[in-house]
Amino acid sequence: MTTSADHRKLGEGRYVIASDIPPNTVTTVVELSTHDRATVSGVLRTVPGANVVVTVMHPRQDSTHHPMIPELLQRGYAVWTQGARSVNNDLSLVHEQAVLDYAAGQVFLRDRGFDTVVCFGHSGGGTLSAFYVEQASLRGSARIARTPAGRPVDLGGASMPMPDAVIFMAPHPGQGKLLERLIDPSVDDESDPLAMDPTLNAFSNANGFADPPNSSTYSPEFVERYRQAQAARVRRIDEFAGELASTSRTAKAAFDATGDVAERRKSLAPRIFPVFRTDADLRCVDLAIDANDRPYGSLFGRRPDLTNYGLTGFARLCTPESWLSTWSANTSNASFLRCAPAVTIPSLFVELTGDQACFPADARAMVDALGSDDKSHVRVRGRHFGGAIGDGEPTGIALAAAQLHDWLAERFPTHAEREHP
Repeated sequence: MTTSADHRKLGEGRYVIASDIPPNTVTTVVELSTHDRATVSGVLRTVPGANVVVTVMHPRQDSTHHPMIPELLQRGYAVWTQGARSVNNDLSLVHEQAVLDYAAGQVFLRDRGFDTVVCFGHSGGGTLSAFYVEQASLRGSARIARTPAGRPVDLGGASMPMPDAVIFMAPHPGQGKLLERLIDPSVDDESDPLAMDPTLNAFSNANGFADPPNSSTYSPEFVERYRQAQAARVRRIDEFAGELASTSRTAKAAFDATGDVAERRKSLAPRIFPVFRTDADLRCVDLAIDANDRPYGSLFGRRPDLTNYGLTGFARLCTPESWLSTWSANTSNASFLRCAPAVTIPSLFVELTGDQACFPADARAMVDALGSDDKSHVRVRGRHFGGAIGDGEPTGIALAAAQLHDWLAERFPTHAEREHP
């Protein structure tokens, strides 16, 4: 039989082998209706006496089997894993709608009667948590009323209970801000996946690239020019997506005014576009840039010079709505730094020292931006998804779980901890 200790040693990379859940865990699958009448699901796992529930949600990934879940259950906490309406579907991911999905779970947990609700956001779930808390802190009339593409969204009318605390683990600065560092600026023709401006090719020896797995060495001048070109490519896609969204809005307005069904069809016609080569972050191949304990490679593989050209990657296929709401560094509301000042509840920020998405400079800026008077910043050895950095080491998940427990127990002790301090 494999023990929890064995699991911690085995965990590595993206897929971390989780510990066993306690045998007395009660699991309940729940279906919820959001404020805008979408249907989302969630899973509530409880252990006897649990009065504190930790919520786990990500805007674009299924968190049902997150490896932190058994770690929390073993320590006496209930765990709620919240589903989003656009799980595993970047094509329709609109963050403002994900906030409504988040709210449905928060309402459910308050109605369920838990003493304390704590949000746990890992990676993109961290920025989503910050976005939810920011919106929940506002009066209804001050909340966002339209998505960046102009679609009405009734955050103001939704019930959005404020959680008691929030935990961020390896949060990146937001999908859009992260993509701005990942996107390949050498693409000079958005219709051609192989289009290339050689002067901006990060994977050219002439520009400082070294054959893997040797760390590359880019000059400060190249880094600055590269990042300016990344920002310029994002702005070009912003403009393109904005024009498509405007066409849809104009057609919808014409239909509302005239009843012309042809205009309605025009407003509904899908406008889908690819975004080629989005795995080209210089920091993933030049380990001296904002150095930490990360290994060579990106979130998507050990060879960004190859995965950059593959199908897997952020924002590979978008609609104007998903690009402007999620993937644009300029128009997305789901930016950690934008939302963080409104996060005034107790906050724990767990930085993983081998992270390939939340780098040390990012972490410092995000922690500094948090508005809470009770905020803690801890660092543990681990990779972005919670795997171990070295063979035989504990996973980042196991090390982070210990930090979570100490922090939670100090502020929100479980019934068992109150009875047996």
